Amino acid sequence: MLGLAKRVGARFLLTSTSEVYGDPLQHPQVETYWGNVNPIGVRSCYDEGKRTAETLTMDYHRGAGVEVRIARIFNTYGPRMCIDDGRVVSNFVAQALRKEPMTVYGDGKQTRSFQYVSDLVDGLMRLMEGEHVGPFNLGNPGEFTMLELAKVVQETIDKDAKIEFRPNTEDDPHKRKPDITKAKDLLGWQPKVSLHKGLPLMVSDFSKRIFGDHKEAAGATTTM
Repeated sequence: MLGLAKRVGARFLLTSTSEVYGDPLQHPQVETYWGNVNPIGVRSCYDEGKRTAETLTMDYHRGAGVEVRIARIFNTYGPRMCIDDGRVVSNFVAQALRKEPMTVYGDGKQTRSFQYVSDLVDGLMRLMEGEHVGPFNLGNPGEFTMLELAKVVQETIDKDAKIEFRPNTEDDPHKRKPDITKAKDLLGWQPKVSLHKGLPLMVSDFSKRIFGDHKEAAGATTTM
């Protein structure tokens, strides 16, 4: 894709990830932090793949004059996500709607920051239309533990939803929170949608997709 951008003179956007910081020793994470990544761990193919992508992007920018932009995206949620994609917000919402226990790995004290999809889209548009290469952290600095996220899902869907603890996965980052000072200063961007406002919109979409077919089938049976 970088080669194509070079040939046609296109501006290239790399959607990188907060995972380039690995299990960070610096909190919150700023763009100048180089990260703490296990290069041979079970998560390394994703972490190092994105880090290598950033390297290639900057090499094409410096060596071949390709106009590039780099966004480091933190956890994002919203309608139209794959219901069973394995991401924590999708998991919790789908499990609670289906009356299944929400699976929390480890002690649930690890933290993440969740941004609503419309905030991310706004940030990416500002990045592409601006003059700054980046990288830029695009994420919501609101920080939640997994247990706190589970409680928000309970409040939104079912206060009696159960939580099931399972052994933690290897190399799971303990903390994740973006420092978005650079995006605020250079892009004039910051997220506007809180988790408490965005989550119900996602829940509504998931509910329609999980139960919609059943309702339509029941309606068709009644009509017949």
